[in-house]
Amino acid sequence: MSISAFMSNALIKRVLVTGATGRTGSLVVQKLQQRPKDFEAIAFARSEAKAKTLLGNTEGFIFGDINDSSTLQRALERIQTLVILTSAVPRMKAPPKPGERPEFDFEPGGTPEAVDYIGQKNQIDAALKAGVEHIVLVGSMGGTNPNHPLNQLGNGNILVWKRKAEQYLIDSGIDYTIIRAGGLLDKPGGVRELLVGKDDDFLNHPPNGIPTSIPRADVAEVVVQALQDANARNKAFDLISKPEEDPSAVITTNFSALFAQTTPGL
Repeated sequence: MSISAFMSNALIKRVLVTGATGRTGSLVVQKLQQRPKDFEAIAFARSEAKAKTLLGNTEGFIFGDINDSSTLQRALERIQTLVILTSAVPRMKAPPKPGERPEFDFEPGGTPEAVDYIGQKNQIDAALKAGVEHIVLVGSMGGTNPNHPLNQLGNGNILVWKRKAEQYLIDSGIDYTIIRAGGLLDKPGGVRELLVGKDDDFLNHPPNGIPTSIPRADVAEVVVQALQDANARNKAFDLISKPEEDPSAVITTNFSALFAQTTPGL
């Protein structure tokens, strides 16, 4: 191998993305794969069948469970950055009767405590052991409010457990970036102005009354940008977007300036 080729390979960052078959996780994997000169993406997921359906193949995937330390250790070999996108998913018990609210629960082993706290702790601990340099954790806004409606789904307290995992990551000593996204939209990215905040201020005081939401594609782009920008290190922030049709919006292209507005700590 030539010196130039060696140097080029040395500059490529190996990134493990967990929750890689989720709707946001798969977008992160695709964005990393589109930048082969910068990143080598390794995707971690439970279901091989789901990966084939979603992405067409399983190249670059490692299949395992976030509660299985052996598969986590294998997946984290020679990884510089871990992107955590695992999350508990509530399921409807049965179609509600007319006039009744739907009831939710979680699959066995898939409760918020098991996935969003213990599972994320397992990933952070394995990353510490493997010498990972940086963890990007994607969570949700609303964690400051124990009475948030999301916590009521299946009595899972999903945002409470997510918040506890975020604090665990901060206390771990690994460089972190914690992105707490607003309501996720399945709409195109790269056409909106992105806004960062703290402590659910957007939920309590929406700027100019705008929806506290953001396209998944924009969240995925912020994740990828955070992998290479020093301004994103050791920061935790809420993330929303202005509506696409907002005449005052200036499409976000300078992510370093966006990250410079964020602050450390929970």
